[in-house]
Amino acid sequence: MGVLRGNPLTIPDIVTKNRDKNLSRFFVEKEELEKREIVLSGENAAHAKVLRLAPGDAVTVCDGAGTDALCAVVSCGGGVLELDVRELTPSQAEPKLQCSIYMGFPKADKFEHVIQKATELGVYEIVAFPSARCVSKPDEKSLKKKLERWQKIAASAAEQSGRGRIPEVLVLGSYQEALNRAVQADKAILFYENEQATTLRMALESCTYAPSHIQTLERVVRHIFFRVEIFFMGKRIARIITSYIPLIFECQSTLQGRTCIKY
Repeated sequence: MGVLRGNPLTIPDIVTKNRDKNLSRFFVEKEELEKREIVLSGENAAHAKVLRLAPGDAVTVCDGAGTDALCAVVSCGGGVLELDVRELTPSQAEPKLQCSIYMGFPKADKFEHVIQKATELGVYEIVAFPSARCVSKPDEKSLKKKLERWQKIAASAAEQSGRGRIPEVLVLGSYQEALNRAVQADKAILFYENEQATTLRMALESCTYAPSHIQTLERVVRHIFFRVEIFFMGKRIARIITSYIPLIFECQSTLQGRTCIKY
């Protein structure tokens, strides 16, 4: 086990030299960042061993809620990594926009792909729900295990992409629950293939909605009643694992400082 003795780097030195570097990143419970010293164990310690961290190295420790801690490795070995907290800062990798994605359960493992990529793109939360045409409708028993796995995928993606916050993966019981929750945002929008005139940019920038093309579908009428903006993305129909990617970029560039929830 190596131990840092005398700490060859002063506090100002390690902060100045490493503040802008892309350091190895670990997530801990929020309460841990309130301590002067942090001890990592389990998966975090195993990961540190793979990275061959040594006393004196600098790492970033995050609380998963948007706060980063610049830390120095004090000792390593015996299945633990001891860190000294040097500086606490808001995470610079988090977008100002809190953007959420709502979608019906995709089939197979497509939802895992969505969680990973949406996390890397900076979404605030990812919400799934059962709908009439969903092929995948996990029962309560299997859903508990899936939720644990989905949250781990989000944590891993947040760590890999340098984020300071782990998006929460939520499951709601019905389409109506999803709609009721979504409309509480500053702006709620819906990608609908039968809309013909309203583009995504128009939906994001408008304050009211006057649809140009409405079919007599109960679902669409319900969206209008709840003031959900409906838009289209051109003549192509994108798959669920690709359609949300341009939406996130457009929302982040257009609606800075607001909360946007979309389906």
